[in-house]
Amino acid sequence: MQEKPLNIPEGSRKEVMTYLEPFMLNEMSEYLKPVEDMWQPADFLPDSSRDTFFQEVKELQESARELPYDLVAVLVGDTVTEEALPTYESWLTMVEDVDRNEQGGWMRWVRAWTAEENRHGDLLNKYLYLSGRINMRQFEISTQYLIKDGFDIGTGADPYRNFIYTSFQELATNVSHRRVAALSKNNGDRLLAKMCGVIAADEARHAKAYMSFITHAFRVDPSEVMIAFEDMMRKKIVMPAHLLREAGEPQGQAFSHFSDAAQRLGVYTAVDYVQILKELNADWQIDQIGNLNEKGEKARDYLMSLPDRLLRLADRMKLPELPYKFKWIY
Repeated sequence: MQEKPLNIPEGSRKEVMTYLEPFMLNEMSEYLKPVEDMWQPADFLPDSSRDTFFQEVKELQESARELPYDLVAVLVGDTVTEEALPTYESWLTMVEDVDRNEQGGWMRWVRAWTAEENRHGDLLNKYLYLSGRINMRQFEISTQYLIKDGFDIGTGADPYRNFIYTSFQELATNVSHRRVAALSKNNGDRLLAKMCGVIAADEARHAKAYMSFITHAFRVDPSEVMIAFEDMMRKKIVMPAHLLREAGEPQGQAFSHFSDAAQRLGVYTAVDYVQILKELNADWQIDQIGNLNEKGEKARDYLMSLPDRLLRLADRMKLPELPYKFKWIY
């Protein structure tokens, strides 16, 4: 049910962010879990305190040896993306018009979200190290570069654009990790499949949280949220690791080859991009939102017609066939 829009000066977000604060505090327990109840990387990895440690590592390496090259490349790219968490946390703390009180809703959410996400890179990093298939120095160079380079994703410090981006991105990472889990299982690596499965479940919960924030914002500032959504989709949602590179290479080159591998495997494709947009349109019920000004109505029209346009483009896209030899992989 849509509430009466707030009387907000154009471009101002402070009143809306104040309105959202209690929702962030109240809904945190729905989308985030108590620390003691969460899985930790140690739950999945060989235990170095046990006599069976070296045998467990050997079994992990034997399973990892059967993974196709493209799948390993996608896994490394996903891991570097997860390891660049310091960039994402600092970006979220710079959002404008939020209360930066350490115990306020926004800052508590960012810290708790970061704490959950931090486990993802820890787990996958250790798996890659133990697998014996990865040149860890080259992997670590790419991780350092990605944190150093940052990521210009077109949101600026605007909270609406940031929440729209994170809603989309968390859904995308859920798809990617879920598909890697399925492919790992099909190739005999059940341990990796479990790891990526639990990470995917985290991403799905986080997506619901950011989508909820936008749902609440739509109720009181519908036109500005709709315009922000349109703007993000016109610019296209880029992945957090779109500047990913290897040692001695320009920004973005490794990401291009990583993206090609993901498309060849069907891990994340142009069709998935369209499906996520359709899911957001449906979840936010943008076809039913009222109290829109003229710009908001035009933005809604664009968003409703965009999925069909993008699908036609996706149907004409050719799958990249040329494999690439990454410095990350032995």
